[in-house]
Amino acid sequence: MSNPLQQLKNYGQSVWYDNIDRTQLISGDFKRLLDEDGVVGVTANPTIFQKSISHSGAYDEQITHLIGEGKGASDIYEALIIQDIRTVADLLRPIYDRTNMLDGYVSLEVSPDLAHDTDATIAEVRRFWKMVDRPNLFIKIPATPEGIPAIQAALSEGINVNITLIFSIQAYRDVTEAYLSALEERNANGKDISHIASVASFFFSRVDTLVDKLLDDKIKATSDSAEQQKLHQLQGKAAIANARLVYQDFKKIFSTPRFETLKHSGARVQRPLWASTSTKNPAYRDVLYAEELIGPDTVDTMPLETIENFKDHGRVALTIENNIPLAKAELEMLETVGIHYDAVTQQLLDEGVQKFADSFHQLFQGIEEKKKAIQGQQITR
Repeated sequence: MSNPLQQLKNYGQSVWYDNIDRTQLISGDFKRLLDEDGVVGVTANPTIFQKSISHSGAYDEQITHLIGEGKGASDIYEALIIQDIRTVADLLRPIYDRTNMLDGYVSLEVSPDLAHDTDATIAEVRRFWKMVDRPNLFIKIPATPEGIPAIQAALSEGINVNITLIFSIQAYRDVTEAYLSALEERNANGKDISHIASVASFFFSRVDTLVDKLLDDKIKATSDSAEQQKLHQLQGKAAIANARLVYQDFKKIFSTPRFETLKHSGARVQRPLWASTSTKNPAYRDVLYAEELIGPDTVDTMPLETIENFKDHGRVALTIENNIPLAKAELEMLETVGIHYDAVTQQLLDEGVQKFADSFHQLFQGIEEKKKAIQGQQITR
């Protein structure tokens, strides 16, 4: 009998693994996720690579070889991640072929230092796309104002894009507009659009982490028990409410005559992807986000812990469209208590870019430290 994780596909949702670690690739643990658990894709980001490369000895042999070639930290980093990305892409290729390009993708993110530089982002997207040379690759571009034109440019060139760090509904609309405009440009020029894939990645735990903190501050600032209760009732609600309203936008946008015209030429919908779906607050159910965001044409990226938890005790049902009026009311209520949606989502975007940049720099520092350690071992031999 299938477990809850495998049952998600019956509701039109794909499960992707939110991690790349060479140790798992070598041990076969990664392949078991594909063969036994129904995982059909992979995402990664600078934080994931920073943890994997800094804390695993599986990269030491390649680092030693690259040091011998006189490579610096930047070249070493790219060589390490490109090898892992290609390995994962090749393992996922049968899924990509079997699902007719729906799943079987792996994502590689551009440098977060380029998040506010359109031209430099486009250049790195092209370079990574050529270096990896796999059709089932996504290049991840953040949904910053400068990232939006880079997203459209990449898609118009036939490059698959995973748009990351989306928090607001307006950012989502900007992302879908970039996708549709890119497809229209290619279609008007007689270029194939049937092979182009894109996902729009919404982040969850970070939303509730910030909003809950703001609510806590307001709870502490009032002695009115009724007000405190009202504020308590809003905790843990913002992220799911936001996603459910985004999904309503998704359905509207991809049922318009505009998209139908593109669909006749082979275009695919740009699926919403739920990212950061592990709960950070121990007071919440450990599979809360995974359970409350199930619906057709969606992707849920899960870290290993969430995969194991959902496989064990996840409850599977069509939930993404539950209580839409309540979702609207909850976001409106946050406004009435002084927690402003636009300010929250802007802060989350700024912090998200900075956190990835910090991980990126820590990764380079970790490579330098490994480089010095390996060179020190070579000297003492």
